[in-house]
Amino acid sequence: MKLPQDCILLRIFFGESDTYSGKPLHEQIVFKARELQLAGATVMRGIMGFGADSRIHSMKLLDLSQDLPVIVEIVDVQEKIDLLLPFLDEAIKEGLVTMEKVKVLKYIHS
Repeated sequence: MKLPQDCILLRIFFGESDTYSGKPLHEQIVFKARELQLAGATVMRGIMGFGADSRIHSMKLLDLSQDLPVIVEIVDVQEKIDLLLPFLDEAIKEGLVTMEKVKVLKYIHS
């Protein structure tokens, strides 16, 4: 698959305890993106953060949070990203979804 230079970065923020249809939300998003044949997805787990409720979630040894921040990033063309948005609208109950224009410099595999 070849990506044009001008793409969209979709970034989705939520808590690691969030689920959809009884499974972890981050897994459901990645599987849906793959099903829709998007270019790829990356899931990152944060060590500290807060959201709209201003409650701190952190990875302190004495106070292990069960709801650390999770970010899913997906880069593809606008048309492909748009295919995923209805699913996100249904699946995400709390969180933040952003989109920004990005320039793809290289996207290759062996």
